[in-house]
Amino acid sequence: MDFSYKNIWTITYPVLISLVMEHLLGMTDAIFMGRVGEVEFGASGLGTIYHMVLYMFGLGFGVGVQILMARRNGQQQYKHIGLIFHQGMMIMMVLAAVLLLFSYFFSPVLLRSFITSEAVCDATLSYVRWRSYGFFFSFGVIMYRAYFMALTKTRILTLNGIVMVLSSVALNYVLIFGRFGFPAMGIAGAALGSSIAGLISLALMVVYTRYYTDYQYYGMFRWTRPSWSVLRQIFNVSSWTMLQYFLSCGTWLFFFLAIEHMGERALAASNLARQVSSLLFIFTIAFATTGSSMVSNLMGAQKQDEVMPLCLRIVKMSVLCVLPLFLFAAIFPSLFLRIYSNNAELIAASLPSMYVMLIAIPFGVVGFIYFLAISGTGNTRDAMWIETGILIVYIIMTYYLAFRIATDVAHVWLVEVLYGVSMLAVSLLYMKKARWHEKQI
Repeated sequence: MDFSYKNIWTITYPVLISLVMEHLLGMTDAIFMGRVGEVEFGASGLGTIYHMVLYMFGLGFGVGVQILMARRNGQQQYKHIGLIFHQGMMIMMVLAAVLLLFSYFFSPVLLRSFITSEAVCDATLSYVRWRSYGFFFSFGVIMYRAYFMALTKTRILTLNGIVMVLSSVALNYVLIFGRFGFPAMGIAGAALGSSIAGLISLALMVVYTRYYTDYQYYGMFRWTRPSWSVLRQIFNVSSWTMLQYFLSCGTWLFFFLAIEHMGERALAASNLARQVSSLLFIFTIAFATTGSSMVSNLMGAQKQDEVMPLCLRIVKMSVLCVLPLFLFAAIFPSLFLRIYSNNAELIAASLPSMYVMLIAIPFGVVGFIYFLAISGTGNTRDAMWIETGILIVYIIMTYYLAFRIATDVAHVWLVEVLYGVSMLAVSLLYMKKARWHEKQI
């Protein structure tokens, strides 16, 4: 099991391309909405984050399943991988149905309780309503991605990401602006286009796995009844990652709801800064997610002494990849922001928040890699409690800055610096001092 710099990159770059493609999917929504109107642009940001809060239940569950499948891969228990996959997929489809019903009945009540602008609220609800139908497809894609990540065979993720983005861009253009005889749906068209793109992505994953991989070797496509012993193993790992991811994204939603109270312009400006932050952080997410699977594989192969050197190699590679974009954003911020909006006043209002966000990036880049390594060791409960403690401080500071102290939205963005520094310090301390080497799953 050779995780040299070359092999780390070989495994990571398809994941990176896939994440870049997914970011472009959200980026096209933002670009199109930036041309529709400022209210729609701000609402698309809120709608995306609200959808992500619910989506995080599925993503967190998938991360837990990925860790468990990677551990079995390291232990060379290959037939168990397919069994874990199918049991996890059953739970995912049930979860998608539950979240769709929750969104349909409760999202209007929740969003109208927190959003002060009637126009922003209506546009956000329109987006969320259509986007929620895509849970079934996106959760299926999560499971297939977890499967290939666990095996460290990630090449398909590049093609899948490209297909998803191309289909999303085409569908968004047609549905948002009403081309080729279709009605102009505006923000609802962006949500519907993204959902249909998810269906196309899932279909590609299924066809590729069935016809272009040795699926029988891993016990794939052998549908079985629910196995309570396997489900217990899955939930012992995944329940904590589900809760952790939900809390993390829920806090991000709270952050933007707090900013929304500062006005529609403040919300739109923060959405611009968020887009840049997401683009810069893609590299770290790719390396950290790959690293988590690698750590779990090493743990399964009883090579715990190689975990920390692996993390250091991943940190170096992530920093080298982020640095050029980081410097470009710092030196030419207006050029960067023009990608998302042609509104000169909005770009000017976004610059202070963007500069504060850039201060937080270096801490977040390193801290996130070590934090996901904790989950990779199987200590997902510890990872959840670490993030919970940090997020409690984050929420308190956001509340006081947004509602009691700050007069400028850039001041509220200072909590991102606090979050990055805390994540780095606590995660690094845990990996150096805690007894994670002994974890069995």
